[in-house]
Amino acid sequence: MVGVGVLAPGNRVLAFPYSFVEAQARKPSAAFCCQIQPQTEEEEEEQESDKKIGRYKWVEVTPIATPLQKQAFSKLPFRMTNRCRALLRQIIVRLGDSDPHRLLPSLLTEWVFLMKPARCDWLAVIKQLTLMNHPLHLRVAEFALLEESFEPHIRDYTKLIHAYGKEGRICDAEALLSVMKERGFVVDQVVLTALVHMYGKAGNLELVEKAFGDIRRLGVPIDVRAYGAMVMAYIRAGMLPKGEDLLREMDEHELRGGSEIYKALLRAYTRAADSEGAQRVFDALQIAGIIPDARICGLLVTAYAASGQIERAFAVVENMRKAGIEPNDKCVAAILEAHERENKIMGALNFLLKFERDGLVIGKEASEILARWLRKLGVVEQVKSVLKDYEATEAAVVDHDTLPGGTEDLPMRRGLAVTPTTRGRQSSQRRGNGR
Repeated sequence: MVGVGVLAPGNRVLAFPYSFVEAQARKPSAAFCCQIQPQTEEEEEEQESDKKIGRYKWVEVTPIATPLQKQAFSKLPFRMTNRCRALLRQIIVRLGDSDPHRLLPSLLTEWVFLMKPARCDWLAVIKQLTLMNHPLHLRVAEFALLEESFEPHIRDYTKLIHAYGKEGRICDAEALLSVMKERGFVVDQVVLTALVHMYGKAGNLELVEKAFGDIRRLGVPIDVRAYGAMVMAYIRAGMLPKGEDLLREMDEHELRGGSEIYKALLRAYTRAADSEGAQRVFDALQIAGIIPDARICGLLVTAYAASGQIERAFAVVENMRKAGIEPNDKCVAAILEAHERENKIMGALNFLLKFERDGLVIGKEASEILARWLRKLGVVEQVKSVLKDYEATEAAVVDHDTLPGGTEDLPMRRGLAVTPTTRGRQSSQRRGNGR
């Protein structure tokens, strides 16, 4: 059974600072962003001497662990090897204190020396730290790439470059790419796709296009991920027509992008109030086999409403209902805002009455827009009166044409329901006014 503890020569904890890139490339690298000083010759000699005479001990940390740390111990995978479990307990207890970046290299060095981990052990530790969202998981991956026991593959470099890109650490990713090339690994489409993602997220369109051009020059078919990364880069840069061109190119090669690409492009056209572009993307995603849902249709409704084409927006809502898709609150809100911009209060009220007459309920966002608009016009009470008269007339027509047996089957609609007593009173009032 492997003990659990902290490594210490004598009575002190080792400090083994080093630079990842300097150790990889065997030369100083100003581009790498991790500001860690290389190990001195005296420290190297002391470390080798300590290893030879066996002065390092694996001191147990379970007795000093807090209840919260012990709870973290219990969440470690049951099938994890003892050597991996021992290292993770050390990281949880000892490296939760001050300056963990300085203590981590010495801990990993002695773990390698005493436990002799294999590649599967490194991967298990890195995976668990990632699942724990531990801040040192990338540092452990950096250290592992230096170790022969890890047997690094090109995909290990790719994953770390992608992780750097997600955190915006472009200089680290570029330095790691240089180290990878120096070690004899050939840059392939997967690595270049990671660069497209990274530069696109950073908003550097020039480097994005350069990386994508390198993918084309490889002379191999471009995969969906590379196309998708380039489309997203064009969307971030506001170059929507170029993004559409790439989607058409994908279609020519019989490639189908994910729904998130089409949604992002449709959302961008909607924000720009470009209804024609939104309609093209909406048609393209259906050709790609993506079934539109309420959110996708809502984006198209919003695009038409934002461009002032209220009738087209209303037609999309009708088509949604025919297809069995219930319009969401954003669809109704977009149409109401379009009516408000053109000051068409009666058109908005007719739309709402038809909407509720069909058994649909107006949501919070649409209700707030209508209330704000009516308060601005100062006609809240007048509209209430009009709605009551309008509803009474509609209820009487429905009762005469379709419900001759009475009013007990008349559908009750939120805020617009009419009871038999109310309807009779309103009918008497109209007869009296007629006389």
